[in-house]
Amino acid sequence: MEPRYPELSGRVAIVTGSTRGIGRGIAVRLAREGMRVVVNGRSAEEAAAVARDLVEAGAEAIPVAADLGSREGVERIHEETLRAFGTVDLLVNNAAVLTRVPMEQVGEELLDTELAVNIRAPFVLSQRVAEVMRRSGGGSIIHISSVGGLRVHLPGLPYDVTKGAIDALTRAMALELAPYGVRVNAVAPGATLTERWLPPSDPRHQAVVRRIPLGRTGRISEVAVAVAFLASSEAAYITGQVIYVDGGLTAQLTPPGQAV
Repeated sequence: MEPRYPELSGRVAIVTGSTRGIGRGIAVRLAREGMRVVVNGRSAEEAAAVARDLVEAGAEAIPVAADLGSREGVERIHEETLRAFGTVDLLVNNAAVLTRVPMEQVGEELLDTELAVNIRAPFVLSQRVAEVMRRSGGGSIIHISSVGGLRVHLPGLPYDVTKGAIDALTRAMALELAPYGVRVNAVAPGATLTERWLPPSDPRHQAVVRRIPLGRTGRISEVAVAVAFLASSEAAYITGQVIYVDGGLTAQLTPPGQAV
């Protein structure tokens, strides 16, 4: 895909959880736009490999291995970014623990882990980055949410609860940071074909597709393009919004053939 937003070239982007899946796709797209990208993952080897791929493709990128379940990990991303680039123009809070189990199976350890990675880390990192953006005259923060933040899965705990909180966090941060030229939005993917998914030939995959109005799963690149757009000047009047990239999933009341 050719670069679309020349104003992003040379700017600095942090993408958490960007060693695989949607996060990696976002990092690749932003690198193609000419952004300098901070690649993050828990594995130093995986983060280094993705950063190396971006550099070999002509981009500027650095790896920062950090576990966002710890306060030290959050601070490390912030500090390493400023050490390497001196500023931050875009923060994409993508890293998350995706576990959904029946309510009786949600132990305190799982709950604490998801609250730490899915809510505390995006909040604290946004807090740190927002100070930099305020001093530099603006920027953009984009949270990666989920359709589960609006309409919960069954089972949906505790993951969907954290994504509902991210949607509220998006609106609250947008209002507070608007006077400083910092826009805050979220992108909420629906069923997206990543390495976690069953192949399209699997009957279980096909069963899910039949419940999606557009009749297919989403592509990683389709989530990434929404992030690039929201980061661009073309979205300069958009803040506090959750953009659903879901093939129409959240627009329908019931799946086909299951009338109320």
